[in-house]
Amino acid sequence: MGHREDLLEGAKRCLLEKGFVRTTARDIVKESGTNLASIGYHYGSKDALLTQAFVELVQEWGEKFAPHQEREDTPGGSVERFHSVWARMLESFEEFRPVWAASMEIVTQGERVPELRNLMAKAQIEGRSGLVAMLTGLDEETLDERTVQSLGGFYQALLNGLMVQWLFDPASASTADDLTEGLRRVIEGATEPRD
Repeated sequence: MGHREDLLEGAKRCLLEKGFVRTTARDIVKESGTNLASIGYHYGSKDALLTQAFVELVQEWGEKFAPHQEREDTPGGSVERFHSVWARMLESFEEFRPVWAASMEIVTQGERVPELRNLMAKAQIEGRSGLVAMLTGLDEETLDERTVQSLGGFYQALLNGLMVQWLFDPASASTADDLTEGLRRVIEGATEPRD
């Protein structure tokens, strides 16, 4: 690996161990075996490097949930697929808890670090697209902007809310069963005849 890759791997380890706010450039250099100048040369800033590291950690998490990994008896867009995907996500939360904790830190830093906000805004759109593909079985390349914004935004709001619940108190956080029942109730409420 070169310095760029070493820095990225070191930044990932620092994020998982120390989080976004407590990680210093010197921590990354120590963890990666590189030098301080390498951060600026390859990434522009420590925040840009940490953001890229975070995006890659989330992508690694997302790869565990590629649509082809869904059982064939859970058709895309179905309530069964909805339940299956959320159940698998919840099973992964313990393993990926440091990633979710780092994401909360990153959210709070967006106002202070404009480049961080810009990078995360792009990543957010990609995340929405991935969630739609995962839950519907559609190819990400075929998704139109409105679907990504509306359906992807809905799924992302669920994911972010669930993540907050789980970080605060896993014992009282919603389960896949809770989310699925909630979805059914929303659908029933929206489709019941009105007097």
